[in-house]
Amino acid sequence: MNLSRLYYSIFIINLFFISTAFGQIPQVPAEIEFADLIVRINPQARREIQLDVDAQYRNPNYFKVKQERVNLYMPIIERELASVGVPLDLKYLVIQESSLIGNAVSTSNAVGFWQFKQGTAEEVFLRVDNQIDERQNIVSSTRGAALYLQKHNNTFDNWMCALVSYQMGLGGAKAYFGTQYNGKRVVDIDRNSHWYFKKFLAHKIAFENQIGVFASNSNQQLIEVKVQGPTTLAALAKKYGVSENHLEEYNTWAKNGKIPGDKSYSLVFIKQGELPVQEAIVQQPTPQKSQNYTADKNSPAYKRANSYPKVAGNTTKASEPDQITVNDLDGVQAPKSTSQTKFTDQIGIKEKKFRRLNDLEEEAPIEAGKYYYTEKKKARAEVETHIVQPGETLWSISQKYGIKLSSLKSKNRIRRDNELKVGMVLNLQESRKRGEEIQIIPISTPKVQNTVVAQAPVRKEAVVQQSPATDSKSTASQITHTVSAGETVFAISKRYGVTMDQLKNWNKIGSQNIISVGQKLVIFRP
Repeated sequence: MNLSRLYYSIFIINLFFISTAFGQIPQVPAEIEFADLIVRINPQARREIQLDVDAQYRNPNYFKVKQERVNLYMPIIERELASVGVPLDLKYLVIQESSLIGNAVSTSNAVGFWQFKQGTAEEVFLRVDNQIDERQNIVSSTRGAALYLQKHNNTFDNWMCALVSYQMGLGGAKAYFGTQYNGKRVVDIDRNSHWYFKKFLAHKIAFENQIGVFASNSNQQLIEVKVQGPTTLAALAKKYGVSENHLEEYNTWAKNGKIPGDKSYSLVFIKQGELPVQEAIVQQPTPQKSQNYTADKNSPAYKRANSYPKVAGNTTKASEPDQITVNDLDGVQAPKSTSQTKFTDQIGIKEKKFRRLNDLEEEAPIEAGKYYYTEKKKARAEVETHIVQPGETLWSISQKYGIKLSSLKSKNRIRRDNELKVGMVLNLQESRKRGEEIQIIPISTPKVQNTVVAQAPVRKEAVVQQSPATDSKSTASQITHTVSAGETVFAISKRYGVTMDQLKNWNKIGSQNIISVGQKLVIFRP
């Protein structure tokens, strides 16, 4: 037998072993959904991407190891991406970047799960010094990557361009793409398309059907604990019943085994469980709810409220764009009271977009000293609840925490400011159950109420605009659609011949277009 025939025989045996172990290797389709895009792939590009998919499956043992890491970390990754409003499809990028090896270092000295260089890491508020390297912390680095991607997508309004900018930088991607894809929702991939995006598609195709599928039978759970220093991994190992070596292996971000007291950090470790891997568990004190509870200046809830909005960055230039973040979102402080037109001209943003980002009415003035957002607010806040204080409005609360006004209203089933009562406990993360009463807590009015109260803009609550299809629900046939893996709002709306806005309005889907597998969507067709 000659050498070439021997190699061919080995190749066939390997293919047989791989297909037996994993089933059929996924094939690259002619069309694929990515984020809110439809990606059409021509035959030559499909062959090129397929080679990368096959390469992922070539070594079964290595694939199994990577598959286990993916399934351990993915719940945290999905949670952090969603909290910033980044489509969950971007989660496959971390596999491409580091294979989910926390202390991976590239030849260009990029480090960690998402492969940040030090300067870029600091831009997204990661601590990198001789004590802490948050590039190696799965929670912090994923949040940083999400902020980076979201910021770049604000420039392109196209997630393919934003993704490629992760490798090229914003300036490089602007030079490469120009504006040809800005706002486009259908993109064509061929032999000339950027290699980085084609490699990403290979990772998405290779792993999207492996999420939740474990290669081994070990019932492992990744536990996430918020810890506040100063403390050590040795002390935490005793507290949580794991070995110090284990904590060091999964928390290489704590370089010398010590955690400083500057802020809370996410510590992760693995424990055996009776169930397959679940969503990451964040262990933190749960406030006791009691009708007799009285909130005062010593109340933990009160302290948390007064710490918002969280402002970071170059606060000496807070009135200039790209200098500060407000609740981890790009923002700016108004130096003086003025009109929206003058203010948006000064910070270089379109007036309509600025109003949309801040839930402002057209006639609302800009108030001196107030913070305004220059990127989309979130669908949920960092803290669970807020106790309504005298003078607050739905708008001022939404601005305080960086939560969308529509989300705040929806979560609490409140539509107008006159429904607010002092002491109400509003939900900022989970939606209130239908029929559930809103708890009201007696509070002592603080002497000074100036840092947390914002004047509400004039809002026209009486006018409710509905699409024609929404107006005609009584004469339309109702369809229930169950969301399957990989489906998007765009694809579902296209399938049923309705607009994305109609589908979102009918099902109270936020502007981030987040839907989940198994979710029941109501669709009205004439």
